[in-house]
Amino acid sequence: MTRGIYIIANDKVTDHAIALLNSIRLHDKETPIVMIPYDDNYHGIADTLNQHYGVKIYEDLDFIDRLSKKLHDVFGSKFFARPNQFRKQACWFGPFDEFLYIDTDIVVFEKIIDNLNYLAKYDFICCDYQHVGGIKNVFTQQVLEEKVFTETEVKDIFNGGFWGSKKNIISEQDLYETFAECAAHPQYFDFSQKTSDQPIINYMLLKRIARRFNIVRREGKAPGNWGGSPHFQTQGNILIDPSVNQPLQYLHWAGIRIEPGCPYWEIWEYYRNLNPALPPAVFPPKAKKSQWQQTLDNLKNQLRQIKAKL
Repeated sequence: MTRGIYIIANDKVTDHAIALLNSIRLHDKETPIVMIPYDDNYHGIADTLNQHYGVKIYEDLDFIDRLSKKLHDVFGSKFFARPNQFRKQACWFGPFDEFLYIDTDIVVFEKIIDNLNYLAKYDFICCDYQHVGGIKNVFTQQVLEEKVFTETEVKDIFNGGFWGSKKNIISEQDLYETFAECAAHPQYFDFSQKTSDQPIINYMLLKRIARRFNIVRREGKAPGNWGGSPHFQTQGNILIDPSVNQPLQYLHWAGIRIEPGCPYWEIWEYYRNLNPALPPAVFPPKAKKSQWQQTLDNLKNQLRQIKAKL
């Protein structure tokens, strides 16, 4: 049985990918990692990640082209903000019998592949508190009103940036049938925050994989992992969640631009610059914000803090 990690990337997110790979390889030198190209602009990052971290490119690029064409045929070109996010679904058909998928705006604080041990009992794992905020950014209330899913089932919604499963649990036909079902019922999905694949993939998982497990429901609870949570405490080069008195497994800057001054910037910067063979990341100086923008940012931060306490 083979285990491995998939990422999706292009040259635009080179610095993010380097930070993620540095964090993975700090704890795990051996696990194979495969990169799924986000688009055709990937050759620079492919060379860098292969040379320094042994990352290989997904072999069946014909499948990715097929998937992209089918997505366009079913939904058209204007339905999704970022349709290329669906390329991550190539994970189901790659070389690994068991796999983790990890977004590049993440750094990990442990040997992350060991979370696949949960697949001894389950067919799909995730690890986040997306469900605590209700069904927003995934579904609308109509999925409950029309009994598409039950209240219990929607508690299994997850963030599409970190998840794991088994090869061929989902078939290519499953993907295309899901596309058709979802295209016929756009009213079921919440795209208000410009999410792309997350609502559709949540629909597919709830419909087609019964043995699911969210790691935050493990015995003894589990730490949070969202970069917008203000209460994490820095301890060396990791973070602690004081609400459960546990170190974070990973940190995900979902919906947050990673740049100087962002939440937990020092953590990201540390992992980005761990490899002395690579030059440090360079960020253009930030334009000074207007008083109105500063006030708006302060309000957003206050809202994040309120949500974190709920």
